Amino acid sequence: MNNRQSKILEAIARQQRIEVTDLAKRMNVSPVTIRKDLDQLEQRGLIRREHGYAYIETGSNDGTQLVYNYEIKHRIAQAAAASVEENETVMIGCGSCCVILAEELAYTKKDVTIITNSAFIANYINKSPHGKIILLGGYYQRNSQVLVGPIAHKNAELFSPNKFFISANGFSETFGFTGHDYFRAQTVQELAKQARQVVMLFDSEKFSNSGVVKVASVENINVMYTDAGIPPEKEAHLLQNNILVHKVPASKAGVQA
Repeated sequence: MNNRQSKILEAIARQQRIEVTDLAKRMNVSPVTIRKDLDQLEQRGLIRREHGYAYIETGSNDGTQLVYNYEIKHRIAQAAAASVEENETVMIGCGSCCVILAEELAYTKKDVTIITNSAFIANYINKSPHGKIILLGGYYQRNSQVLVGPIAHKNAELFSPNKFFISANGFSETFGFTGHDYFRAQTVQELAKQARQVVMLFDSEKFSNSGVVKVASVENINVMYTDAGIPPEKEAHLLQNNILVHKVPASKAGVQA
């Protein structure tokens, strides 16, 4: 995804629905160029089109969530990708940060193998020149495009990756990292048993959220990639629990500084 397309996503995310001509003026390009960008974004399942407009659908799937805070999530994914060696095999769960990480690995690393239970991720990077994908089986959740349940757990037992990258929707100091779907959370917990290191990708805005089911206890996380917006008390809590915290800039100004 190029820089203009990420800016287009940000604009659509802010307004939910926006005119193509308005986007062209904001990006200082022709409507033809904007339509080509929108075509590519729609093909990847990130936006929807109707006559003269682009919009995002409400929902909880990774494609919908990907458009929110994209720039920060991209920086988090880039930092996490730097920890992956060429020819390494990693496991990646679902979530918008995980989707961007998978894309980063598939397009910038050679011969990295990605094990995932996310059909969305498998489809999202299927045109990459280098990425190799092992898709775990299981019960298919249509909305999230994630495979869960005993079959996914059993398939994961065939592998022992160094790193398992996961994400979550919220956080509680007493409960840990949380989500909204019991079956997805249970599958994350089972898959984590196979990895030597569990790595959390978590943009700081989510520290103000709290889900209803536990995705991972704090003591089960080894490394976290987040942004500089993390509340100091939350960071202190993570550090006290021996989590190695990596922070990326929370704004473009921070990147340029």
